[in-house]
Amino acid sequence: MPHPLGLITLLTDFGDRDSFVASMKGVILTINPQASIVDLSHHIAPHAVGEAAYFLNSCYRDFPVGTVHVAVVDPGVGSRRRPIIMRSERYFFLAPDNGLLTPILAEGGEMDVRQIENEDYRLTSLGDTFDGRDVFAPAAAWLTKQQPFVSFGQPIRDLVRLSVDVPTWQGSILVGTVVSIDRFGNLISNITSCLLAEVQSKKGQKTLSIRLGSRPIDGFVRSYSEGSMSKPYALINGHGQLEVFLKEKSAEEALAIMVGETISIA
Repeated sequence: MPHPLGLITLLTDFGDRDSFVASMKGVILTINPQASIVDLSHHIAPHAVGEAAYFLNSCYRDFPVGTVHVAVVDPGVGSRRRPIIMRSERYFFLAPDNGLLTPILAEGGEMDVRQIENEDYRLTSLGDTFDGRDVFAPAAAWLTKQQPFVSFGQPIRDLVRLSVDVPTWQGSILVGTVVSIDRFGNLISNITSCLLAEVQSKKGQKTLSIRLGSRPIDGFVRSYSEGSMSKPYALINGHGQLEVFLKEKSAEEALAIMVGETISIA
C-alpha cells in the first residue's frame, strides 16, 4: 500500500468566482503548511458527478505514487450520503459516496475504503453545506500528516456506483457512445484502441467504417493536424480512446452532438 505524500489534488465544480476553493486550500495549509496543492479543475459542470468521475479517471495516474486526490462534486451534501476515503495500491482518494469513484473501483485491485467518521479530522461548522472545507480538506491534510489510515473510520463495502456505458456488440458491429466532450469540442467515445483492434480482427481488414449516430466518419488519422476544418475525422487520443474531431473547430457545435450519442464501428 502507498505511503501518503504531501501532495494533494483538488477537483470540484466550485468554479473560481467564489471563496470555496480558497477556503479548502486555507484549511489544508493550516493543518499542513508543507502540503503541495494541485488544481485538477474547478470547472466541472455543477452537480455533474459522471463528468467528475470521467475527469478524475483520465488523469489521476499521471501523479506520483502516494498522491492524495480530493474530488468534491457533491449534490447530496448535507444529506445522509457518506464522505469516504479510499486507499488503492498506489493512491489515496477522498470523495462523497455518490459514484464519483466508480471508474477507479472498476479497475479492480486491492482497495481499502472507509467512511470519514473521526471528528478529530473534521471542522466544526454552523451549517452542513460545505463538506469540501469541513470534511474532505481537513481529512486530506491530516492524511498527509501521516495519521493512520485506519483511524479515519470504519471500513465500508456497499459503495454507490454509477451505471457505466460499455461498448456492446451488435453482430459484427461494435456500438459505443460519446462519453465526454472536451473544451475544444472534441467528441470522446468509450471505444478503446484495444476494441478497435478486436473489430479489425473480426473483420479481417484494417479499414473500418465509423458512424457517429447516422453520420459516416470517412477518415481515420493519427493527429489533429491531419484532419480537416470541413469534415470530421477520427483518431485515437492520448488516453487510448476513439475521438471524433474537426481541425481547429468544435465538432460538438458543428455536428450538434451531445454526450450519449452512439458511435459504431464495422
